[in-house]
Amino acid sequence: MFTALITTLAAVMTPMTVAPSMIGVANGAVCPPAEVVFARGRMEPPGPGQVGTAFIKTLRALRGPNISFYPVNYPADTQVDVGANDMSRHVQWMTRNCPRTKLVLGGYSLGAAATDLVLAMPVSAFTFNSPLPRGTDRHIAAVALFGNGANWAGPITLLNPTYQSRTIDLCHSDDPVCNPSSPYNWRAGWQDHLAPGYIRSGMVAQAAKFVAARL
Repeated sequence: MFTALITTLAAVMTPMTVAPSMIGVANGAVCPPAEVVFARGRMEPPGPGQVGTAFIKTLRALRGPNISFYPVNYPADTQVDVGANDMSRHVQWMTRNCPRTKLVLGGYSLGAAATDLVLAMPVSAFTFNSPLPRGTDRHIAAVALFGNGANWAGPITLLNPTYQSRTIDLCHSDDPVCNPSSPYNWRAGWQDHLAPGYIRSGMVAQAAKFVAARL
């Protein structure tokens, strides 16, 4: 099952438009009450990406400005494993150094795939070599995923039911990346995969409300 997940993640990620802006990262608190660890979509420039920017702004509006933010550091090309390793290592650092901080993991498109890999793989496999230690789930308050290509293999909560009540996994309309029922509608449905569609549709706000209720 895990091999199928990795194969699916590698196969469904296709180019997307880049994001024009970046958000201010983290505040001065050494150990914030909560932190969002978010992986941007494919081909977006370094930073949180469009969806990540909108998500953290909305979440801070709901829960206060002291929520920290870590943008996953990876090329955002096709290397899901690089993003997953960086996300996992940062989460492990936070659990060791800020054990009371509530963590929110999330990602859009390729970033959602990286998040899936972190949560689904309990052991090292292929080039993913930073699995989360047992018990890390106690520090993860919520998971927010957008345009998640792993839905072709099955939702992340199927692979790891631990996060069932903590996960919101959103797919915009006929987005062909995350909607297995529309496998041949790539050209017609591509606009539904782009970041602005997730923001304008209210799905980012929906996810922020879901997460805010768990912090």
